[in-house]
Amino acid sequence: MRKIAVFVVDDHRMIREMWSKLFSESVKIEVVGESGEFGEAIAAISVLRPDVVLLDINLREASGLDAVPLILEVSPDTKVIGVSMHSQPPLAKKMLQLGAKGYVTKNSAHEEIFNAIDQVINGGIYICEEIKHILAEQALNSETKKSGINSLSIRELEIVRLIKKGYSSKQIAEMLDISIKAIEAHRYKILKKLNVKNTASLINVINTVNPFL
Repeated sequence: MRKIAVFVVDDHRMIREMWSKLFSESVKIEVVGESGEFGEAIAAISVLRPDVVLLDINLREASGLDAVPLILEVSPDTKVIGVSMHSQPPLAKKMLQLGAKGYVTKNSAHEEIFNAIDQVINGGIYICEEIKHILAEQALNSETKKSGINSLSIRELEIVRLIKKGYSSKQIAEMLDISIKAIEAHRYKILKKLNVKNTASLINVINTVNPFL
């Protein structure tokens, strides 16, 4: 059975050597090349046409993001897996939008790297557990905010709508024919229910959870 050919792009020699050593013990994977230079890597990949490229995001000459479309241009069948010290989901999303098939962080266990390679070789997409955990937390926080909005009274929702439109407490009080003191009390309760500290944060949460309010 032919081994999966992997090319490693990382500007740290120790990291490249670590990958090479890791895969040397595998019966399924072999490192067919490595490089720490942007241009050199693209040129080598165009000749070797590896099955998988492990691509570091932070290269000295350019961003690994810039390399993704170039790699796919010179070797269309190659599967690119982004590798980074950064665990921000937007960065992983950007890599996938550019054509990468996987994203792992340098905190990922070795088993995850093998899983990522297996999955992308079989036509799948792989996102490491660290990123998935962050996305799950973000989703949970979003649901918490939604629950908070559902707890607002009709009067509080009305006040939130007017706050979004930029009206002051005095103007809202006049429009609703209640005292400024009552408006301020409502505003305080709204902030507490949504667990935010100020009006700017309130508006941001509302726009995220219910932009049509």
